[in-house]
Amino acid sequence: MATEFLMPKLGLTMEEGTITEWLVDHDSDVVAGAVVLRIETDKTETDIEASSAGRLQLVGTVGETYACGELIGWFLDEGEAAPGAPTTAATPATHVAVVASTVAPSAATTPARSGQRLFASPHARRLAAERDIDLSTVTGTGPNGRIVAADLDDIETAPPTVARTTPATTTGPRPTPATAAARQLAELLGLDLADAPVDPIDRRVTRESVARHVRNLLASDRTPRESTTPSLPQEPSEIVPFTGMRGAIASRMHASLQQMAQLSLFMDADADALVADRTARKEAGSTAPTYTDYVVAAVARALRLHPRVNSQVIDDGIALLPEVHVGLAVALDDGLVVPVIRSTAQRDLTDLAAESSRLADGARGGDLGFADFEGGTFAVTTLGVYGVDGFTPVINPPNAAILGVGRIRDDVVATDDGITTVARLTLSLTWDHRVFDGALAAEFTRSVCDLLQHPADLDRSST
Repeated sequence: MATEFLMPKLGLTMEEGTITEWLVDHDSDVVAGAVVLRIETDKTETDIEASSAGRLQLVGTVGETYACGELIGWFLDEGEAAPGAPTTAATPATHVAVVASTVAPSAATTPARSGQRLFASPHARRLAAERDIDLSTVTGTGPNGRIVAADLDDIETAPPTVARTTPATTTGPRPTPATAAARQLAELLGLDLADAPVDPIDRRVTRESVARHVRNLLASDRTPRESTTPSLPQEPSEIVPFTGMRGAIASRMHASLQQMAQLSLFMDADADALVADRTARKEAGSTAPTYTDYVVAAVARALRLHPRVNSQVIDDGIALLPEVHVGLAVALDDGLVVPVIRSTAQRDLTDLAAESSRLADGARGGDLGFADFEGGTFAVTTLGVYGVDGFTPVINPPNAAILGVGRIRDDVVATDDGITTVARLTLSLTWDHRVFDGALAAEFTRSVCDLLQHPADLDRSST
């Protein structure tokens, strides 16, 4: 019996995935749980296992993006044809069985031999390509023998490997990319989705696109003109498409500004005690937290004091969230991700700093899983390392607020004893005015400033 292979939904916020590589050939025999393809989402790149067993007929195309729940393949019995395919006799073929790895997590595996599946992090794959290293000769020391970037540190360049060929896919026209709401409205009105314009940010036909198409039809007796790109003043040297991570960021941030009533305020925090505490830790020979770690710790405790800030808007109103999970924005070469420090308020400063370092390194190396990005209730982002004082961060949905962190600088102040300097940093809070007002926003930011003046208190977990 034919079984659909659908684009999986790996997290609450995942809406679509891009197929970057099929790891099995068209019409291969596979077992349930075997790794058969790799996809890229707005957050990470990950391997996908077969949801069923049988002869896998590939439908999804490498490089194409599919909504969660959209068909990307079929699991078929021997001699069975996919629904809707021409009823021709199946030609017997040699099938390669793909079996899930059973290597013990604690043991390093031997280098992969020809024909075996290579388990490697995206960062390791990129480094291998840059250095022309044959990954099949590398011993993986990561979980389940996965090759990680550190395994390539002492390896010189190797002869080029044979490039993997892109598996054949079924032919035929691709359906118009569209949201579920757009398809529902088009079906209700009896319209062809192919006639509706594609949203330039979402890269799909949206419900608003269909509605705009209908309004144009009603306002004119002729077919509306296709939307055109504004003329450019000069020939561009390159066009960067809104796809992958960049497209997801554009879509989410655009939606964030459209759907929320966002305001920002700026407040300076005295950082003398912060600098002194970090300096003392370094002189004592211990690993010192980053200044952002101190801010995250203070934010987590301030959220306990002001629970309205730790919330999100739902259909029924404002949902106050009992657990504090602070997301930390990490800049990558091609975008931005926000891994989450779970149970942030329950961690002391040392534990929090270790977890933030793990998440930042994992995000840059492409080694984090979906669980590391889910469940954030507030976000912290910093541009201080670039010499920025204050800025207006954009809220990461579905959070109700985000805090921006500027650089630590020396401000000149006048006292009764004369002229002196004070270390300060600027905090930039953006909040959703639907959820709380400016007074609470100021009180919350002031609480963060006060907590930063007592860094020793941040080294104790908050209940």
